[in-house]
Amino acid sequence: MDNKALITTEQSGNLVSIDKTIINTAIKEIQERHKEVSMKETPRLFIKKKLGNDYVQLPYMRKIADTFYPGWSWEIVNPTIHTNGNSVPEFVMVHGRLKWYESGLWRSGDMVAAHRIQKKTGSTTDLVDPGNDIKAGNTDCMKKAMNVFMNIADDVYKAQAEDPELSDEQTEQILILARQLKDKNGNSREKEFADLIDEGTIHTMVFKGTIAKLNRLISEKESNIKWMSMIQY
Repeated sequence: MDNKALITTEQSGNLVSIDKTIINTAIKEIQERHKEVSMKETPRLFIKKKLGNDYVQLPYMRKIADTFYPGWSWEIVNPTIHTNGNSVPEFVMVHGRLKWYESGLWRSGDMVAAHRIQKKTGSTTDLVDPGNDIKAGNTDCMKKAMNVFMNIADDVYKAQAEDPELSDEQTEQILILARQLKDKNGNSREKEFADLIDEGTIHTMVFKGTIAKLNRLISEKESNIKWMSMIQY
């Protein structure tokens, strides 16, 4: 059972045993998918502005959800109307739940959003269309959930975060250069740089600088070898 993990199935509540490699594979797939979605650039066509702030239209977010998270669903858990001291509706609060199936796992996330109820011009009590306000609150809540839990339109909502972890290609590029260098004991410096990568000292933000440093050290090494050979000659 060392390589097994116990989880509770959402459907039955029963404990089941799953190979940890399956879980680890699912986790890696989820991380890669969310990174890909987060780094997508939202087409300007679907970006609008309201009160000086950018927002994304729902059809685009639904399209991305359909593409990367097929089978997703949205549920309004509890819409509530909040009133002022005179019992006049002021805003609607929507509590919604986003649910999706991803890499063999059912996932869900709850979100809340508020939307001010519109009143007729010149009136403090006559409502324009409360049903439309609830609909707008639901849309706001759904879009917020898709952004927070699915990373859709992160570029517009300023939620992008650069992953500091090196890609496999970047790691291999560093190690190939490190193999060409020797420490004071004559051993390859590959393990030294591999350890620096593992502990996070070398990451994406210093990748270019690390490559430049390694190339410089290799160039200096070659120059020294050439100079020594000239002296010996």
